[in-house]
Amino acid sequence: MDEVQGVNQQDRTTAGSYFVSNYPPYSFWQTSHAPAAHAALNGTPAPGTPLGIYVHIPFCRKRCHFCYFKVYTGKDSSEINRYLDALIRELTLCASKPFTGGRKPGFVYFGGGTPSYLSTQQLMRLVDSMKQLFPWDQAGEIAFECEPGTITQGKLEILREMGITRLSLGIENFNQQILEVNGRAHGEREIETSFRSARAIGFPQINIDLIAGMMGETESNWKDCVRRTIDLSPDSVTIYQMEVPYNTTIYKEMRVLGASSAPVAPWHLKRHWVDYAFNELAQAGYSIASAYTAVKHPERTRFLYRDLLWSGADMIGLGVASFSHVRGTHYQNLHDFEPYIETLERGELPIWRACTPNAEERMIREFVLQLKLGRVRASYFQNKFNVDVLSRFDGHLGTLREQGLLAVEDGWLQLSRDGLLQVDRLLHGFFLPQHHEQHA
Repeated sequence: MDEVQGVNQQDRTTAGSYFVSNYPPYSFWQTSHAPAAHAALNGTPAPGTPLGIYVHIPFCRKRCHFCYFKVYTGKDSSEINRYLDALIRELTLCASKPFTGGRKPGFVYFGGGTPSYLSTQQLMRLVDSMKQLFPWDQAGEIAFECEPGTITQGKLEILREMGITRLSLGIENFNQQILEVNGRAHGEREIETSFRSARAIGFPQINIDLIAGMMGETESNWKDCVRRTIDLSPDSVTIYQMEVPYNTTIYKEMRVLGASSAPVAPWHLKRHWVDYAFNELAQAGYSIASAYTAVKHPERTRFLYRDLLWSGADMIGLGVASFSHVRGTHYQNLHDFEPYIETLERGELPIWRACTPNAEERMIREFVLQLKLGRVRASYFQNKFNVDVLSRFDGHLGTLREQGLLAVEDGWLQLSRDGLLQVDRLLHGFFLPQHHEQHA
């Protein structure tokens, strides 16, 4: 593959965040803008805007060496229960704010950390309290992340009774040695057992997460992971390319060793492996639904959390370090355990920093995020933002077209497979100059 904007596709993986999950970037969010978040919560919602809830469960059996999320591995049951009390307090405070507008959530997402780390009693207490505040009867999606080693038959049955529509298994790799090298808590033998148990209970959608380019990964191992995934026949597969953000164990070891590149596969090889997986999944009857996902039945397999959030939905992010999006303002909660809980125990919302994009930044946010789906329709941005994206982004679009990474046809901007495999890197060309950062 060719170079785009002077970035060599053969470069080794260096430290830093690769994945684009919002715009403007988080580094531009400010604590001084927190009052804007409170103002947004006290305003009424725009008509027709969907509402969702994200719940961060930051507890894990082990911290993976590549993990960059806010997680804790040493909390006992009393500390976990105290945290769950704080989550309920936070949702109670949010439910009283005018921005809710009487809306019920269109989606609920339990992420982590490891939501399945909670006991069945803790899960039932949390969910019962949440449903009293925001009934789920109109939710089109309730997603729940699981680590295979924390799943029991009883817990799966409770999750199904809770109304979980998508169970997402963080498998990452099927090889015992690679799981150990990368610090995963579960083992190879737990993978198939957990999947078969979940399938027997009848969840509407079971998703498998894989990571291409983990430490120790080889071509033959990756092909085996793809084969075993297809053998399980999940409803959807999510594949991420290994990155090494600064707050990971891998990066800390790199600093000690004075290494400039991470001990994981280079970018061109990770993209080659994802391409191989997409091709094999397509031959097995899956459709490629985004830069990261393949789905078996597109007509009934959806990712509402992603699609609604990427098109401007409101979302309450509950929990330590969680992100929210309310009436056009982004904000993040306090990112340490005790300050988060203590603030809620005082009856205050734990808002830490915020950012309110202007109209142009909101347009760019939706454009770059939706482009990760593989294609966007120009008329969407004309109708919603009164912006002709073909003209507005003419320079970067021209570069991508010349290099065969993107095509424009009948009003659609369509990424080629090569473009899709490196979309996060390409998105920076659409950023405003003041928001450019170093990227792989």
